[in-house]
Amino acid sequence: MKLNDELYVFPWRSLTENNCNSFLINGPFKILIDPGHQHLFHELQYSLNAINVSLEDINLIIATHMHPDHVEAVQSFSPSSTMVTINETEYNYFHQKAASFHDFTIKPDFFLSEGTLQAGGIELEIIHSPGHSPGSICLYWPLYKALFAGDVIFEQGVGRTDLPGGSGEQLKKSISRLSSLDLELLLPGHGDIIRGRENIERNFTLVENIYFGML
Repeated sequence: MKLNDELYVFPWRSLTENNCNSFLINGPFKILIDPGHQHLFHELQYSLNAINVSLEDINLIIATHMHPDHVEAVQSFSPSSTMVTINETEYNYFHQKAASFHDFTIKPDFFLSEGTLQAGGIELEIIHSPGHSPGSICLYWPLYKALFAGDVIFEQGVGRTDLPGGSGEQLKKSISRLSSLDLELLLPGHGDIIRGRENIERNFTLVENIYFGML
């Protein structure tokens, strides 16, 4: 699904297998956000091929967090053509304290920290957003007022906090912080995207009213 001249969304629609939504910033420097599960990667590869993007064309993969349904498919890319990055807290936690959570290895080329990422003329704001996982990040693209939300907040829902390193209190703080951004696109890791400032604000209010007392 093409949202604008630079952004593609590859939503995961299956009701029987879990995988994440993937996103492609498709400029001269190509950034893929959350490539998903390895055993389901053929679906994303087919979609990329359909828009004439090969795996070798991808310059950078950004993982919002280390859960397998978001990052496992980095194994399909060649380190000679594609860089990989993730938050350092997230990487260290899942390698040192929760290594049994996954059976794959990724080798980041560099780590993400809070602040501005400049990559090939693209400017993204990195926002540390713990709660679903310790080093989860969200990406804010000021040019399009777009938030790549990972598994922090969804349409009418939030990321689960019962996995290793999860925290309901941290998740509430992260969501409250994100709600102050100037947004026109909310791009979650699962489920439908949300367009329009009023719809996004309504979703934040709904989530806070329904879920904050449960976290």
